[in-house]
Amino acid sequence: MLCIRLAACAAGMINLSGLVLSATPAAAAPWRADEDNTRGWMLMSPQERIEHQGRVRGFTDYNACEAYRAEHHALMVQRARERGLELPHGGRDFCDHLKSGRD
Repeated sequence: MLCIRLAACAAGMINLSGLVLSATPAAAAPWRADEDNTRGWMLMSPQERIEHQGRVRGFTDYNACEAYRAEHHALMVQRARERGLELPHGGRDFCDHLKSGRD
């Protein structure tokens, strides 16, 4: 009987934790790369997209982030030219949140 009660309690906790996690604001979630916020998304392989997202999430220094961002954008411009495409301009600067820690 104790086993059944423990199983029911565990199931209830799992359901409750799912509700709490789904109520977390999007702003509190880690940044996710996607076609709406990543310049050159369509020119990257799935593996490159995963690596790009990981690198962007890992930056703690504005200058290092900005150097990577410029390098990534130059590579995407080059790939677009090779395919006869033009990349959209604008969008959010993913390094911007690091500016306050800048020396």
